[in-house]
Amino acid sequence: MGQVANIRREADTEAKAVARNLRVSPQKLNLVAQLIRGKKVSTALADLEFSRKRIAQDVKKCLESAIANAENNHDLDIDELVVSQAFVGKSIVMKRIQFHGRGRTGRVTKPFANITIIVRQKQDQE
Repeated sequence: MGQVANIRREADTEAKAVARNLRVSPQKLNLVAQLIRGKKVSTALADLEFSRKRIAQDVKKCLESAIANAENNHDLDIDELVVSQAFVGKSIVMKRIQFHGRGRTGRVTKPFANITIIVRQKQDQE
């Protein structure tokens, strides 16, 4: 009388990876996600390797995880993989205070973000 297994939400030719609680704002993370959307994974990895954004290394690790999931769990050919989706979501926000002169304070918000990368095996006719 165990639990019912979760059905798979992706197609058979897709694999995904999620990186959670990255210490960057979702707006800045979305700029890096735009770099790789719709590209072949080899091109996307090269773009992330030479990107000057700090968070690009964490996005690269997430993309490599999605590639490994596609290869090991779903038996997809890594030479034909394309980044079909890369979307960003909000996570927690740490709230801190910054002290100023004359007894005043300012609010400092330290946002976190999540990124989900879905890779798809491209068919020959596409």
